[in-house]
Amino acid sequence: MMDYAACWDYQEQLFREKLEIKSWNKLNPDQTQSIGHHVLFVEHPPVYTLGKSGDASHLLIDEEEQKRLGVSFFHINRGGDITFHGPGQLVVYPILDLEQMKTDIHWYMRQLEEAVIRTIGHFGVKGDRYPGFTGVWLAPEISAQARKICAMGVRTSRWVTMHGLALNNTTDLTFFDRMIPCGIKDKQVTSLQKELGEAPDMTTLKSIFKQNFADVFEIDWLEAHA
Repeated sequence: MMDYAACWDYQEQLFREKLEIKSWNKLNPDQTQSIGHHVLFVEHPPVYTLGKSGDASHLLIDEEEQKRLGVSFFHINRGGDITFHGPGQLVVYPILDLEQMKTDIHWYMRQLEEAVIRTIGHFGVKGDRYPGFTGVWLAPEISAQARKICAMGVRTSRWVTMHGLALNNTTDLTFFDRMIPCGIKDKQVTSLQKELGEAPDMTTLKSIFKQNFADVFEIDWLEAHA
């Protein structure tokens, strides 16, 4: 569990470090430094975040109501519109150098979705992609039943990524009633708990996701703790 602002600062620190190493390597081709990758796993206290091109009117409560609910709000530098983070939600922030993988943002987003689809599939929940929308959805082929279980939004610079995805496990979904999730007015939000009746514990969910992420991106893990 980590405060959103502190985690954002940590992401920015890792992001800047990778960009600085890339600049150094370009100027010093005979003395290149390893860039490496980081993937942060975190939960946040209740917070709404709005992407750089998002519409602030999609948050349906004022500052007074935010204080009453104990939820904060940040306008941030990722893509996408508004979303919610809170306890019981697995938030994953990959800070990757895609030049060591594949320089294709569309590919990157589809890989993130695939890691989530495999993860929830492990628990018997069939996730899928919804053409025209990012994230992972359930029953996207039936418009009236389509519901999002995982939101995504990223930022990239010189092929280094930050921000990422949020998978609802035991998340309090009432917070989504106070916003227009991702700016999409007619679609619902769900969680593993809502779909299954009883959600996996976060440690198990994280472990399954880490394995699927490693498989999809063809990486090996080295453990580190912030």
